[in-house]
Amino acid sequence: MHYENPVYRPPSEAYSLIVQITNGCSHNGCTFCNMYKGKAFRINPLEQVFEDFDEARLMYGYVDRVFLADGDALIYPAKDLVDILEYIKKNFPEVKRISSYATPRSLLLKSEQELSLIHEKGLDMLYLGLESGSDKVLSLRNKGETSEKIVEAGKKGIDAGFKVSVTILSGLGGVGLLEEHALETAKALTAMKPHYIGEMTLNIIPGTKLYEEAKSGDFVMPDPKEILRETRLIIENTDDEGAVFRSNHVSNYINIRGTFNEGKNDMIRQIDSALKNGNFKVRHYTNM
Repeated sequence: MHYENPVYRPPSEAYSLIVQITNGCSHNGCTFCNMYKGKAFRINPLEQVFEDFDEARLMYGYVDRVFLADGDALIYPAKDLVDILEYIKKNFPEVKRISSYATPRSLLLKSEQELSLIHEKGLDMLYLGLESGSDKVLSLRNKGETSEKIVEAGKKGIDAGFKVSVTILSGLGGVGLLEEHALETAKALTAMKPHYIGEMTLNIIPGTKLYEEAKSGDFVMPDPKEILRETRLIIENTDDEGAVFRSNHVSNYINIRGTFNEGKNDMIRQIDSALKNGNFKVRHYTNM
C-alpha cells in the first residue's frame, strides 16, 4: 500500500484500516504541531486510492472500520470522495464505520448538499480540532481560523448528519491565558454541541515555533495542578447534553471519562480528588 510515513490517527481508530487518500495537512501551520511538517500536502490520485483498497481486501478477511487519512481527508473533491465511499461499501460490505479528520476549511468549502451526500454514502464520523475557543489563543498558535468559524464548521457537519468528535488542547493558552482558554473553549463547545469531546494535554515539541517560545520564556506551560484546574473550568462551564467526554490520552495527567451533562459533577469530583490527594502524573509533557 502507498503509505507515506508518519501516519496519524485518533486513539479510537487503533483497529481501523487506514488508507491515505491525502498526504499531510492542508493548513500545516499550527505553531504547536509537527505532525506533518515533513510532508507536502497533496491529494492522492483516485486510482491509487482504489489500488490501496484492493490490496487491503486481499490482506484482510474482515474490516469493520475504515479511517481515511491524512490530516484532512475531507478536502478531497466531493464527487471523487463519493466514488471512494461507494468503492469501500462495494468491496468491504462488512464495514460498519468510516471516519476521517476534517479541518474547518474543508467543512466550510463544501456545500450542505455535498456534505449530506458524503454522509449518505457512508462517511460517518469527523474528527475536528477546536484546540481552543479563544481567538487570542488561536491567533497566537496560528490555527488559521477563528473560534466562530470552527463552531460554524462543526455545526455544519452535525447538520449534515455526521457524528462530530472535537479535540481540545489543555495548556495551549499557557499560564497567562489559562482562564480565557478554558472559559472560551467551554463557550465554543456549548455553541457547537459536538457528539464527542476529546481532551489532550499540550506537548511542547522540538522543532516547533512554540518550543522556541517556551525556551525564550515567551510561553509558560501550566503545571499539572493548573492544567487540572483548567480542565475543571472547561467541564464546569460546558453545556452539551449527551456529549461523551474523554480525557484519557497518554498526555493527560489523569484519566477522565463521563457524559454531559449528567456526569459533569462526577468528573469535577474526580478532578477535585486528584488535586486534593495529589494522585496525578507529575511530569510536564515537554521535550525540553
